[in-house]
Amino acid sequence: MDWRKCCVRSERALRAGRLLAAVAAALLLASCSESGPTGTVESRPEIAAVEADASGWPSYGGQATSTKYSALDQINAGNVGKLERVWTHHTGDMSTDLAKAEGAVNQGTPIYANNRLYICTPFSRVAALDPATGKTIWSHDPKKPLVGNIYGQNLCRGVAYWESADASALEKPCGKRIFFATQNGVLLSLDADDGKLCAGFGAGGRINLAAFDYGGEGRVANTSPPAVYKNAVIVGGSVVDNKEKNSLDGIVRAFDAVSGRELWNWNPIPKEIRNVTGAANTWAPMSIDAKRGWVFLPTGSASYDTYGVNRLGAVPDANAVVVLDALTGKRIWSFQTIRHDLWDYDVPAAPTLATIEMDGKSVEAVIQGTKTGNIFVLDRQTGKPLFPIKELPAPKSDVPGEVAALTQPMPVLPKPVTSQSIKAEDGWGAMGFDGEACRKKLAAFRNEGIFTPPSIKGSILHPSFLGGTNWGGLAYDPNSGLAIVNSSNLVSSVILMPREKYDAKIHKRPGVSVYQMEGSPYIMLREVLLSPLGAPCNPPPWGRLTAIDMKTGETRWQIPFGRVEFSTKLRSLESWGAPNQGGPVVTKGGLIFIGASLDSHFRAYNIQSGKELWSWKVPAPATATPMTFLHSDGRQYVVVSAGGHGGFGTQLSDAIVAFALPKAE
Repeated sequence: MDWRKCCVRSERALRAGRLLAAVAAALLLASCSESGPTGTVESRPEIAAVEADASGWPSYGGQATSTKYSALDQINAGNVGKLERVWTHHTGDMSTDLAKAEGAVNQGTPIYANNRLYICTPFSRVAALDPATGKTIWSHDPKKPLVGNIYGQNLCRGVAYWESADASALEKPCGKRIFFATQNGVLLSLDADDGKLCAGFGAGGRINLAAFDYGGEGRVANTSPPAVYKNAVIVGGSVVDNKEKNSLDGIVRAFDAVSGRELWNWNPIPKEIRNVTGAANTWAPMSIDAKRGWVFLPTGSASYDTYGVNRLGAVPDANAVVVLDALTGKRIWSFQTIRHDLWDYDVPAAPTLATIEMDGKSVEAVIQGTKTGNIFVLDRQTGKPLFPIKELPAPKSDVPGEVAALTQPMPVLPKPVTSQSIKAEDGWGAMGFDGEACRKKLAAFRNEGIFTPPSIKGSILHPSFLGGTNWGGLAYDPNSGLAIVNSSNLVSSVILMPREKYDAKIHKRPGVSVYQMEGSPYIMLREVLLSPLGAPCNPPPWGRLTAIDMKTGETRWQIPFGRVEFSTKLRSLESWGAPNQGGPVVTKGGLIFIGASLDSHFRAYNIQSGKELWSWKVPAPATATPMTFLHSDGRQYVVVSAGGHGGFGTQLSDAIVAFALPKAE
């Protein structure tokens, strides 16, 4: 399960107005130094050639490899302070009658291709924009229902671009296409030049994914962009978690980019248990290794997420990095990050395909962030770990019939980017009485470390079911060899409540997520554990930004990241950090660009030191991953969606904001 599904229910309590609002002003006055790290990272030459067109942003992750790296340096550490807003585009979603729609979460990252920007909106509109002005060139509205969404929110993350390998076809209708998988499970093929549906694709430019057999129960949805390799358009999907025992299987499908014919499908659920479990779906973005012709999938947990008596046998392709041949669907290799997941620790982000330096040699690697806060670094050809992994003994389950895995894989390096354990005495508070309340709250739960299984008594889940890292993923800079990761740090609880003891009047209270787990003896309750003042019960920082040297696996610097905005003039302490959503991008100019914070500031950091170099107040929190490109006018632009987050109760907007250096006189 990913953040968007949780925020609708259980993260209401994290709304900015609750987070220590009564004492924030006093604590701000008492704030000590908020300076970042003083150390620096030695820059070294690039160790491998990056993609030829790293000046553009043709896919969701920058390049198909999801490095979120740009080889541009027109904007750099020396001049980023001069960066200014050059245009703001409003998608029009906010002018729609929001009273008739469910919430909106703008997680979209534009792509730059065909000399245009292509975007999607939470209401599933697709548009092409003039990169220099932000003006709409064309717009397509598939008329997706604004209510009845699978997660109670309207959202999208991005679109994909394809063009024909036949040069003579490029100027013909649909020789260049935009592919978009809507939240209600429809794959659209649009002419990249005019936005019209490509009539020869599927049924009039549309493929109804729900018409395919996914097994199990529920309905398929899409929130992340397809992956494209040659003429294959590869689509994952989202399912409802913790409802049906036999959820839809997490089948990944590939379609011909021209005709829409299904090329292949791959199912992560073993045949022998497909009638009793499902999911293990790829809801996050995917990555492509064009040299090998492989697609890299991040998969989630099998159903139910937190109760696994129906799936005691191995499900090796759940919670895994899975590699398939992009043209045939043949499985190449798989690496499982969690065995028999009982915590909803999906692999939540696109695998990052990078070339790193180890022992003086260039190694093609996969870098995978996880909800646990662990970073796995794997050999891209074989899937074998490039840094040591130890087997961590894991606690036994005390739920009747449940059998937790005896051990779990734990990387020795890199170190986790977030806290993974908390004791009752660590309960945090700013005023004394609130800390005592948190300590009592923590002491009431079973708590044996990161892999404490869910229990009838209730168990601590830390990192929370939100992560760790989430769909924003990480960015890799080949110049410095640094991987940049933003992460959240919250403690939560999970209770398997016997169904006959559940009383909605008592247990369904603000901040608690209730999952029916139909057909099981239990109803599952989850919540982020908060103090009486609304602050997380675990000590800050509640969000971090981390730089990992991929040559050694060591953390080079780590800073608190993210702030919560109480009003236009009052924010939480920088040293506290905050939960954050979205990811970073890195550039050859020595910069990290990231929104993600809940305080409506878009920032640039020095990649060598983590020092903040620039920030800009945007219309709402930029809980999306930014992008950058060099346009035909010779200017480098940086663009971010600043739509806010309905689940956090932040300011909302339909703004997409572009920045550039001032034009030369």
